[in-house]
Amino acid sequence: MSSNSALEHMIDKVLAQKEAELISQIDSAYQESLDNLESSRGKLEAERTRIVEAARKQAENLKRQIIGSARLAARNQELLTIENAVNKAFEEAKKKLQASSSSDSYKELLKHMVEESISAVGGSNAAVIIERNKNDAELVRKVVSELQDSGKLQQARVSDQHIDVLGGIRIKSSDGTMTYDNTLDSRIERLKPLIRKNIAQMLRGVE
Repeated sequence: MSSNSALEHMIDKVLAQKEAELISQIDSAYQESLDNLESSRGKLEAERTRIVEAARKQAENLKRQIIGSARLAARNQELLTIENAVNKAFEEAKKKLQASSSSDSYKELLKHMVEESISAVGGSNAAVIIERNKNDAELVRKVVSELQDSGKLQQARVSDQHIDVLGGIRIKSSDGTMTYDNTLDSRIERLKPLIRKNIAQMLRGVE
């Protein structure tokens, strides 16, 4: 073999070796790129799933908030409707009571109120002061006088000072330790919760 042939053979061998190394490096880099791409794809899919899930939860929360707000608004409107209806009913009742303040039935009501109030603060022997509005002064005095004549009332005095109420009486012991409010105003206030309940049942279709 000539020297030139030997040199060419050596060069071909070196080139073949370098070519193999280069191909091996390219293959390795390609496989690494594939692995990185696959890994990135998994991470991207996980991130996409996380974003979608977070958006779903946010949508559910928003839906609950909207429904909750709508229910609260409806409840508030219902309460307002009930309160307006109650107030209107009692305004009408007050007008009727004022119109009937001079009737015999009102006198009987006052008599019952006095007897009930006296019983609440200690009985017929209790020393009491009876308060009333300006218009009922004479009528209350007449009722008290009749009860005293019948022995159902002993130490009772009708106050010269009037109180600002629709009607009825307020009675208190002479020493001021006990008071019983039996005015029409207080009776009406005590009825309001029951009326509210009845109106609410009517609005909801409950018998």
